[in-house]
Amino acid sequence: MRSNDFSQTRRPADRRRGRHDHDLGFGPGFGGGGPGRPRGRRRGGRGGDVRAATLLLLAEEPQHGYQLIQEIAERSDGTWTPSPGSIYPVLQQLEDEGLLSFERVDGRKTATLTPEGTTYVEEHRDELGTPWEAAQGDRSREMHEFAHNLKGFINAWKQVAQAGTPEQRVKANAVVDDARKAMYLILADAESGRP
Repeated sequence: MRSNDFSQTRRPADRRRGRHDHDLGFGPGFGGGGPGRPRGRRRGGRGGDVRAATLLLLAEEPQHGYQLIQEIAERSDGTWTPSPGSIYPVLQQLEDEGLLSFERVDGRKTATLTPEGTTYVEEHRDELGTPWEAAQGDRSREMHEFAHNLKGFINAWKQVAQAGTPEQRVKANAVVDDARKAMYLILADAESGRP
């Protein structure tokens, strides 16, 4: 039965970016902290440091929240798309710290680094790193694990093919066929909104 929870429905653009969750944002543990104080990170399974990404992008040019989300997704080759629920609290926190200010540009609330914000980015550039590349690294590790598991499956199949009895090979073929069908069902469930 099809779910009425559309929050899990993947759009075509999401599939192209390899996005699997409706919210790739970050959980609890976000910490602020102004210049000179320890600061926390908002991290997700496939995400990076939202604060660092925001500061680095705003150092290039003023942007509104949606532009920041798009730019992070583009720079991470689609492996990290922060949610509005992770971008906007960070923007508010940075404003509270005096590192950015907002102004209306073409009807949108656009963030611009203050002189203090620009100085902060310059002094902490090494620490801020390149969070979109870190997110790509998370994706690379995920794909490595995925490939490792597939190789293990293929090696088991080869052993049955080479050393198994005819009856065992028939069973192995059925397992492979079931696994193939199960893979397509995973995609079908994701597109229908089923968990």
